[in-house]
Amino acid sequence: MRPFAFLMGAASALAFAVTANAAAITIATVNNGDMIRMQGLTSEFTKAHPDITVNWVTLEENILRERVTTDIATGGGQYDILTIGNYEVPIWGKQGWLTPLEFSADYDVDDLLPAIRGGLTVDGKLYGAPFYGESAFLMYRKDLFEKAGLTMPDDPTWEFIGDAARKITDRSAGINGICLRGKAGWGENMALVSSMANSFGARWFDENWAPQFDQPEWKETLQFYADLMKDAGPQGASSNGFNESLTLFQQGKCGMWIDATSAGSFVSDPKQSTVADKVAFSIYPHKEGVDNHGNWLWSWNLAIPTSSKNADAAKTFIEWATDKAYTEMVAAKEGWVNVPPGTRTSLYENQNYLDAAGFAAKAKAAMDAADITKPTVKPVPYTGGQFVAIPEFQSIGTTVGQLFAAVIAGQSSVDDALAQAQKTTEREIRRAGYGK
Repeated sequence: MRPFAFLMGAASALAFAVTANAAAITIATVNNGDMIRMQGLTSEFTKAHPDITVNWVTLEENILRERVTTDIATGGGQYDILTIGNYEVPIWGKQGWLTPLEFSADYDVDDLLPAIRGGLTVDGKLYGAPFYGESAFLMYRKDLFEKAGLTMPDDPTWEFIGDAARKITDRSAGINGICLRGKAGWGENMALVSSMANSFGARWFDENWAPQFDQPEWKETLQFYADLMKDAGPQGASSNGFNESLTLFQQGKCGMWIDATSAGSFVSDPKQSTVADKVAFSIYPHKEGVDNHGNWLWSWNLAIPTSSKNADAAKTFIEWATDKAYTEMVAAKEGWVNVPPGTRTSLYENQNYLDAAGFAAKAKAAMDAADITKPTVKPVPYTGGQFVAIPEFQSIGTTVGQLFAAVIAGQSSVDDALAQAQKTTEREIRRAGYGK
């Protein structure tokens, strides 16, 4: 055989081998900034893995949850990788809906933050790889506080926050004293309201699984939230989730914002935020006399449903997207302030990150302080900070979220919403067999 013919034959054989081993994976993800950045770096993955084609389905948070839940519960197999939270991972892992993840030694599973890793582990097996982790904290405008003669306490109470929010509200200048989630959803407004309720001393259920919306702590929580949003919140707040509130804060339209610690990079980056040089951070507030903060602990994770026909290729992508090398790649391309936070111990030992991310220490402290086994001051039969870790919560939490969103929209009273929440939750929890 002539050399040229030999080379052509070898090239054809290689091409055939690549084609034969090729796989196409479909990833369902949320339209948050860190995930959109990951999607934008797909070419870096395919450069290293030319035999794997990546297709993206990027959805708003509530729609993502609805679609992946339907797909995995029916074994539809529409997605090879799911972006899900630490609420779903242990529940779906126990139900046998997710594939256990085993990575190479280079991945360094032991570097994952213990609280995050523990929330993704069932019977010693990891069922989700964290892309980013978070708790919740308070972001505020130093310039507006100074103008109003206010000083943020080391341990702020809701009473102080309410007073400060009203003082720095300036409707004529388009400045709302505070922006908080109002969009209905168990992971949208109920993440905020549940953690706020914890800090007021409320709880979803007592030790016998009796719903507690008829108790004074819930009345005080929801009344405070509704009044605060009316007096100092943005118009149309019942339509605002994480992304909408982030945009408002970045545009200088919020004096304060209480939300996920993962927002720290987006409000601190001058390329994205008009108030980057004016932002400071503080611990999540609590009600005066209640020794409990928000206890929010969340992670967005990549997981493989057992219905995937391309599990090996999916695992290859997950390992690439959640290991240390990915973090370093993002840092090289977009700066350390923009790397995915909250998943690895090594990140919080990296001086480059600590120097770039002024919010890092407070975010890590908030995550370390979160105790999902004791979300509120009274005993409860469940775990979870801003959610209740039972399968039925997805439906119950969304229904209650709709009732509370109606209050913020001015379509319902606090008393009516709480009464309906009590009745609905009581019916659903009994139907599920709790408390018998």
